[in-house]
Amino acid sequence: MEEISQASIMVLLSGLLVGVLFGFVLQRGRYCMNSAFRDIIFVNDFTLFRSYLLALLIAIIGANFLEDLGFMGELGLRRQSFNIVANIVGGYIFGIGIVMAGGCGSGIVYRTGEGYVSAFVATLGFASSLVASIHGPLKPFIQFLKSFKVSIGSGEDAVSNPALWDLFGGQSMKWIAVMVIAAIIIPIVLKGKPFAKGPKKGYSWSLTGLLLGLILILALWASNYWGGQTRGLSAAGPTAEAFLALTMGSSMSKFDPMFDFWGIFRGTWSGLYIFGIPLGAYISAKGLGEFKLQSPPASEIMRVFGGSLVMGFGAATAGGCTVGHALTGVSSLALSSIVATIFMILGNWTMVYFMFVKPMKD
Repeated sequence: MEEISQASIMVLLSGLLVGVLFGFVLQRGRYCMNSAFRDIIFVNDFTLFRSYLLALLIAIIGANFLEDLGFMGELGLRRQSFNIVANIVGGYIFGIGIVMAGGCGSGIVYRTGEGYVSAFVATLGFASSLVASIHGPLKPFIQFLKSFKVSIGSGEDAVSNPALWDLFGGQSMKWIAVMVIAAIIIPIVLKGKPFAKGPKKGYSWSLTGLLLGLILILALWASNYWGGQTRGLSAAGPTAEAFLALTMGSSMSKFDPMFDFWGIFRGTWSGLYIFGIPLGAYISAKGLGEFKLQSPPASEIMRVFGGSLVMGFGAATAGGCTVGHALTGVSSLALSSIVATIFMILGNWTMVYFMFVKPMKD
């Protein structure tokens, strides 16, 4: 048999390592984007949202700094095209789905490492729905929604994958936009007393946010250096790639190089890091004595599975999940990710109202 190349091995090792780090921090910080958005209106708690904002601030500064220094390759941070209808519709549907499923994409994946059967079911449903939407019968409909694209500027100067600063004069406004965002985020973060003593077990919200921001910067660089193109962290496309690699033997992706195990298993860097997330969460949970196989009632399993199917369709339509858009995408200040994130939050709040708030009022 042909030997596995050194480049292929580095795709495997670097992808798994980033995934393990990501899963470990998610578990230690009890961090999930669904909870971060949900808690704002459900229990008037901004703790996890502040953690998200801190991670985002670090990621925005670090990612754009590395891009300007040339560490993100020729394509830079690979901002997505502004598919406005798909970003809005898909983002809103995904926001609804994560409440039904009880977790965002990365949230359900890492909780499989804690022993939650419902999280495993949700991950399976999420992956199946993603594949059906990206490669299967739903693909034509999603392509139609993505055909509505918005460019900023006109003629040769038109930008099809605009960033926030393109609304205010172009590249020269980049760091001014970053400074304005930092000026908005910092007071909100400081109001949560980030330097206060953390919990007895696990990480404080501020340490979690700090580490997530740093891991994203690492993932952006590592995915470019070993994975072929800058992708950072996400749970949508990579979950589909991981699922296809397991079931079909190949991630069916344009991204190269891949980890090629004698042609039997061909996985992308991002698909491989998905396998590392539950492993990192398991290591953390075992260390804290929190790993335990837990199976909820059948009715909850069905709700979670249904929500995961909604999540998969929404993520495929929007072009990403909460981590892919709200953290990685927004760190590049891509308009597509900013709009998708806004509608993910609105979808989340809509479903929180009907599932939790309204029944309490009734």
